[in-house]
Amino acid sequence: MNRTTPAGREQEARPAAGEKERETVPAKWGSADPRAAAALLAALLATLVFCAADVIARSYPFGPRTRSVNDLGNQYVPFHAHLWDLLHGRADGGLLVNWQSGYGSSFLPDLGTYVSSPFALLVAVFPRDEIDLAVYVITVLKTAVAGAAMAWLLMSLRRGRWWAAGLLGASYALCGWTLALAAFNPMWLDGLIALPLLCLVGEWATAGRHPVPGALVVALAWIANFYTAYMATLGAALVLLLRLVLAELPWRRALAVAGRAAVTVALGIGLAAPLVIVVYSGTKHAYPGREGHFAPVSTGDLLARLLPTTYSYGSPAVYVGITALVLALALPFHRRVPVRVRAGWTALVLAVALSLQWAPTSLAWHAFAVPNGSFYRQAFVLCALLVIAAWHALAYGLPDRRALGAAAVLLALIAAVASRSPLTRHHSHHTWPVVLLAVAGTLGGLALLGLRNARPALAGLAVALLIGAQFGESAATAAVATGTRLGQMDDYAPWGERQQKEADAVASADAWPAYRTEPGRDQTVANDPMLVGGQGSQYYSSLTADVLSRTLTALGDGWSSRGRSLQSLDNPVTDAVFSVGARVHNPPDPHQKWLPQGGGPSTVTREDVPPLVTVRPTAAHSTPASFGPSPYRNQELLLGARVYTLPRTTFSGARKGNADRGLLVDGAMRITARCRPGSSVFLWAPHFSGTAQLAGGERRLFRSDAKTTKIAAMQPLGRAGAAGQVRIRLEPDRLSHVPARGAVGCLDTARLRIAVQHLKSTGATKVTVSDGTVHAQLPAGSRGTAVVAVPRIAGWRCSAGGAEAPAGEFHGLIAVPLNGSATSLTCTFHPPGLRLGTAVGGASLLALVLIGAVPAVRRRSATRPGERTTTARTTTAH
Repeated sequence: MNRTTPAGREQEARPAAGEKERETVPAKWGSADPRAAAALLAALLATLVFCAADVIARSYPFGPRTRSVNDLGNQYVPFHAHLWDLLHGRADGGLLVNWQSGYGSSFLPDLGTYVSSPFALLVAVFPRDEIDLAVYVITVLKTAVAGAAMAWLLMSLRRGRWWAAGLLGASYALCGWTLALAAFNPMWLDGLIALPLLCLVGEWATAGRHPVPGALVVALAWIANFYTAYMATLGAALVLLLRLVLAELPWRRALAVAGRAAVTVALGIGLAAPLVIVVYSGTKHAYPGREGHFAPVSTGDLLARLLPTTYSYGSPAVYVGITALVLALALPFHRRVPVRVRAGWTALVLAVALSLQWAPTSLAWHAFAVPNGSFYRQAFVLCALLVIAAWHALAYGLPDRRALGAAAVLLALIAAVASRSPLTRHHSHHTWPVVLLAVAGTLGGLALLGLRNARPALAGLAVALLIGAQFGESAATAAVATGTRLGQMDDYAPWGERQQKEADAVASADAWPAYRTEPGRDQTVANDPMLVGGQGSQYYSSLTADVLSRTLTALGDGWSSRGRSLQSLDNPVTDAVFSVGARVHNPPDPHQKWLPQGGGPSTVTREDVPPLVTVRPTAAHSTPASFGPSPYRNQELLLGARVYTLPRTTFSGARKGNADRGLLVDGAMRITARCRPGSSVFLWAPHFSGTAQLAGGERRLFRSDAKTTKIAAMQPLGRAGAAGQVRIRLEPDRLSHVPARGAVGCLDTARLRIAVQHLKSTGATKVTVSDGTVHAQLPAGSRGTAVVAVPRIAGWRCSAGGAEAPAGEFHGLIAVPLNGSATSLTCTFHPPGLRLGTAVGGASLLALVLIGAVPAVRRRSATRPGERTTTARTTTAH
């Protein structure tokens, strides 16, 4: 290793780990700590490259192209908007219940999954209508901090050139995993930060220092994002074990170090338990997602992802830059690096790379839960190991020509195998030019640095070449990822005029909890209620409750993401059941070009609906299983009255299809039926995709897919004419199905009004709602069952008249028995797992306090005898 002396000369340092003497960072580095300089350089490079890539891609906020693709627009921006509302006291609900989504959903699990990072709090300093900019700034800041943390770690593992540590820190922050996945999954970036920090915790455990700060770092990592923190913890454990092996410590001392590290991690996770256990419990009650089967990618695809400007959502994004890759490839041949160090880090990199490709280890990396998406979310761990290996190749002194030549040959072999992959062929027009330029910059820079007696100007040129190569290839890779992702995934416009009009319309009608205000079926994103306000059924989360999804599906609602993204159900019966008194109607989103385009303002319709708490005359406890196949009859069960007529229907142009999905529709067809004149006509066709139009009515769009990742919602088509004849024309946009029976429902609005008036007359006289509590005043003598128009998710407890009462279930809603004496009802929500998590967190905190207090007590006890002796001598002298 070369260490710069104050005179500017290079001198050989003492042996490090693996050479019988373990290298540690001294307590004092002088007036200017090179670790801080390296961290600052890494953060600056990462920030500049990230923003430059968006300038090149003409992406928000530097261009007209939106960056809100897929879940970034559908989930993460709306959750940050809801957090903004919470921090500013404008949200409906609090930490326990989100009253805006899913007719009342548990918020702590969502908080712990999406916005528990300390960085997320920065949304509070941005204007509400700049929420997209807030999320972008947070993303860039996290990337920069990850680079700084890695640069600090590298300088702590072994001293070396600070600018080189900064360069490699930026390589880690801008790895392929960041650019391809985490750039639009910003909560995962907390794991990118956590990995180098947890490795530092391992270094502290080895040195027997900082047990309390170490546990706090672990806790913060697991609170920020427990999912990637789990992967980062595994990665840090592998690094620590390798460091112990290379240090050749006596086995007792090595076990002691491992034990200290394990205790630190356990206490840190324990401190995070109040949130982590709540999230874990939430997953147990969530609607099951997609069941995927792991299939490893080809060797060509794996090696292609080491190269710049390649992109694929379904392969491991392990790009770290040509400089870091060349140095990592040179490590096994670097003769100045001890053999054990070379062998150890090379073996660890290869082992982790292989673990990405084997189903059992892939499952272990993902906490033994099959990912609902990419199978390579742990790839950032391999990126970190490649960067650390590259640092060891550089910190012991520059690789010689032999090592660099071997690395160049290996890189050429990687490129040759990768050239057969469609990932490089698809992007060949920019992959190979960028690779050649990056290789030229890397090898040229390293060659100039290796010149003996090189002048400062040449050394400066070498550094400029290395940084320039890293900057250019990473910016190009990020720009390609941004553009390709935008072309392959759904995208959504940032906050603009449409969202502001929606928010204004919702605010003008909002009177929660007197009634709910639905932000509308013509949604902008899947979590519109969190983005623009109101209290709707729309809700998209990895933790969407099973009971909510199944209940709304039984009522005819539509969804996407295999049941975890619920839509708004525009239906007066369900509006009455869920106390939706105002509904916003929006024009089609102009950003979605596939929608029929039409302008116009957002309008509001109002309905007279029952209160949030109603009283049913009989014991009404049931389960969602009591629902039948017809959503019309299921709606009547919840309403408590018969309001639909299901007419006999005839089909022209359809043929026999799937027994479960109904008749096959492969071209234009017509449905004819007869309803009561003036009744409202509804069509339920969950597996139909295309348009449906009642003669003389408005054309309605139905969206479903063949893979059943999305189904279409029931929709109103208009009113039956004076003769009662109903003619519906269907025009599919793909091979579809319609139910052979029960597709058409005719709603008698007069009967519905009578049912609503009855529920109002017997329902609660006053309802108040706080964070996790619903309180209702009931008419005297109320008997039967009080039904709260809130999904019966796990965690609700109720009392009637001050006496505890079971929080039962009425077709998926909260139900409480009444005996005629209670005049009030109170239901309180306690998130499942919170009590256990609090107990674990309290015990961990107590243990941590004792760990911090015991050494202080021992030090004080050790100084007291000396103090007494000094006092005695002073007294004798006098």
